[in-house]
Amino acid sequence: MNPRLKQVIQISISLALAGGIFWFLYKDIALEELIRQIQSSNWFWIGLSLVVSLVGFWLRGWRWALLIKSDEGKKVSAGEAYHAVMVGYLANLLLPRAGEVARCGVLSRTNGVSMGHLLGTVLLERSIDLLFLLGTILLAFLVEQRLFIDLAGQLLNVDLLLDKLLENLPLIFLGFLVFVLFMWLLLRQFRQHSFIQKLQQFFRELLGGIKRISQLQNPMGFWLSSVMIWIIYFLTMYTVSLGIESTANLSPGEVLLVMVMGSIGMVAPVQGGIGTFHALVAFILIQFGIAESDGKIFAAIIHGTQVLMILVAGLVSWIVMMKKPAWIKPVKP
Repeated sequence: MNPRLKQVIQISISLALAGGIFWFLYKDIALEELIRQIQSSNWFWIGLSLVVSLVGFWLRGWRWALLIKSDEGKKVSAGEAYHAVMVGYLANLLLPRAGEVARCGVLSRTNGVSMGHLLGTVLLERSIDLLFLLGTILLAFLVEQRLFIDLAGQLLNVDLLLDKLLENLPLIFLGFLVFVLFMWLLLRQFRQHSFIQKLQQFFRELLGGIKRISQLQNPMGFWLSSVMIWIIYFLTMYTVSLGIESTANLSPGEVLLVMVMGSIGMVAPVQGGIGTFHALVAFILIQFGIAESDGKIFAAIIHGTQVLMILVAGLVSWIVMMKKPAWIKPVKP
């Protein structure tokens, strides 16, 4: 298939999916209700959330600069990495996952660092972020255990399930051992299959990448900035919740769970998490007793303000980087 045609099809499917979810969610929300909620919101807190979010973007750029080697091309500054990151977020609004390539392309043009090296650092970043997302989900479970159990109870009978598990514990343990043995034999039998090799390569690169972090000039800075990035994600969500009347009384633990659901929604393969972010955030807010319309409007406000900020900051960063001269490799005498 023609690559350009394939890209057009991917964009069209992604847009249709995002638009369909968004329309389904908001078809019953009156415009007047949305305007009323916007007018009654405390925009000091929402504005503060944008400032906090920008700090997080800069911190992400600073962390990325720590990973980029300076033995090829020109050393990448934190400011240059930040602008490239914002260009990447801007590209993600047009095509899911295009931001990773876009930000690497920008830095490769201005600093002469190879695309292969830059893409490798982005893959490592994404892998570390995935680990932190899993850790955040675990933290949210520990903080809001009761809610997790209640949600599970809405889908199945938890007490009955626990009784059945205890009754059949030896059988379950035996079944687990059989499953492990089966997977080991399967991996051994099909170890030459391309999918298995790619999976093994991914974990090897992840472990190798984690080892390389310890060899950086500032490994502590990398890990601390990774923690701060996720704290800033939480503060962004929390400050917005303080600015909206219907969510102002949410506890930090409840906001943490909202953030987790929103993060999962942003991982979906649609432009900027449109639709999926709104659906998951609204769903969890409804579980906290917030009216369905208020939950959907909260999701629209936080997502809409973030998208507007990315559009403005991303365009500024794109202009800044495009004005920089392309890097020319020095000619050796």
